[in-house]
Amino acid sequence: MARRPLSIVIAFLFAVLLAACAPTKLVLDESFLPVEGIVNARDLGGYMTADSLFVKSGLLIRGASLASAKDADLALLASLHTVKVIDFRTEAEKKGNEDKILPEATYVSLPITTSDAGGASAKIKTPKSADISKFIVYAAFNKKAQKKARELYPSLVMRPDCQRQFAAFLREVVNTEDGAVFFHCIMGKDRTGFATAFLLSALGVDRESIIADFDKTNLVYGDDVVKACRKVKSMGGKEEELAVVKVFVGANKDNFINALDLIDAEYGSMDAYLRGPLGLTDADIATLKGRYLTRH
Repeated sequence: MARRPLSIVIAFLFAVLLAACAPTKLVLDESFLPVEGIVNARDLGGYMTADSLFVKSGLLIRGASLASAKDADLALLASLHTVKVIDFRTEAEKKGNEDKILPEATYVSLPITTSDAGGASAKIKTPKSADISKFIVYAAFNKKAQKKARELYPSLVMRPDCQRQFAAFLREVVNTEDGAVFFHCIMGKDRTGFATAFLLSALGVDRESIIADFDKTNLVYGDDVVKACRKVKSMGGKEEELAVVKVFVGANKDNFINALDLIDAEYGSMDAYLRGPLGLTDADIATLKGRYLTRH
């Protein structure tokens, strides 16, 4: 039996667990869409920029995958004139969990992974669904999982292959002349969170708001993080073990801030990063601001 990379196993199992636990039609604040089968779906509209402009509502939507989207959810996205769906999942992540079709939208696959092709795979057997909670505890004590938890966010912002895909994402948004864009990964938190950060940064939204947007994911998954951490602690887990849960079940705000600081340290600023490896030009930024910002 072929071994699966640990990152894929962890992501898949946590996605299954959290999909089972996710509340239905939970509107946590006005940015969350009133949907039943799309977890962590949010409208980026309303954020204010340094120029006292506001991100337009109904045009930039982030979320988890559309694999479990209900007809009413798809109808809502269609009502927003969603013309493009951008998927950051790998082929392995999509297998058996393909997005539901949004008829009027163009589907763009931009897989982002921090796992090296042909790299070492963990000697780990994928458990049955009934054993997922046990798997979370097992993964927390796994040295490869701990290493993955430490390296995930730095890898997302520093690996050239990840940078190329984020650059391609921004290019897709720049080239969408009319209608809304929906972008997602499995759970709508890490890859989607960084894509959101880069997009909001290009629009001129301040870092504090970007961090707050990233942390909103924990309004959705926070209870699951607490439960999993409690179980890991009961098994003798310390900070290193808890970090695995916080990264893979929730959105680790501290790690996110550290990743933003790493960008500043390596490139001088977020603006330099956007114009460097992410490939935005002055004209691109002007296009984004002209299309997605408003005075009201």
